[in-house]
Amino acid sequence: MNSTEARPKEPVPLVIDDRERCEELLALLGDSGTFDIEIRRLAAGDYLLNNRILIERKTVPDLIKSIKSGLLFDQALRLAANERLTPILLLEGSRRQGSRMRWASIQGALVTLSIFIGVPVLWTRNPEDTAAALCSAGRQARAVTNGALKRHGWRPKGKRALQNFILQGLPGVGPDRACRLIDRFGSVRAALSAQPKDLREVHGIGVKTADKIDWAVNEPSPARSCVAQLEVLEPEIVWRALNDYRKSNIDLPDHLLARVNEAHRRA
Repeated sequence: MNSTEARPKEPVPLVIDDRERCEELLALLGDSGTFDIEIRRLAAGDYLLNNRILIERKTVPDLIKSIKSGLLFDQALRLAANERLTPILLLEGSRRQGSRMRWASIQGALVTLSIFIGVPVLWTRNPEDTAAALCSAGRQARAVTNGALKRHGWRPKGKRALQNFILQGLPGVGPDRACRLIDRFGSVRAALSAQPKDLREVHGIGVKTADKIDWAVNEPSPARSCVAQLEVLEPEIVWRALNDYRKSNIDLPDHLLARVNEAHRRA
């Protein structure tokens, strides 16, 4: 092969749940040339893209049925339960398609999904648009996997300068604080792994800055974040969202479980 000839791009792995029945979409994905498709049973979701993005696809009528039955929230919790995967709810079709449900009710359910459970919502118009969105996500996932996303701008020379440059990307950290972090912890890895109480021992870093650094560095799983967010909801809403929580692989704290059971008794 000529060294100047472009190397063929490797297909992106795409697992499709064997219960997904949209033949038009399956044909479009197969003809795109973007994916290496495998069809098998998935524990959650309809599509597993590049072993990192888990997608639940719904038409608008499907969405409304799942809201009425309460199944939507259980599915969302299942999507969010795996820490390694990025969950997405893909909604296909017009917002008015076959709907007698008030838009405020639909919007309220989507707010719960995206903000409180942590599952982003992606809208597409039709199967062609869905296929295009999945192909775009696949190409970007391939670029990230291959390290093709470039970071532009000036880059320092020398290890110490590079360490300071990295740490200055943290909130509230300028050149002086970056130097103190390296002096205190000895390496970028140790500084990023430090607990807030240890960060506060560095001169110039107070409670707020330490908490911001910890927030930026540590990413709680969507499932654990969901439990924290459920604390602020009304018990009736919590019960509706988690009426099948024993199947969602999420362990609820005792006090929250008591609220759910109390709402169940009143329902």
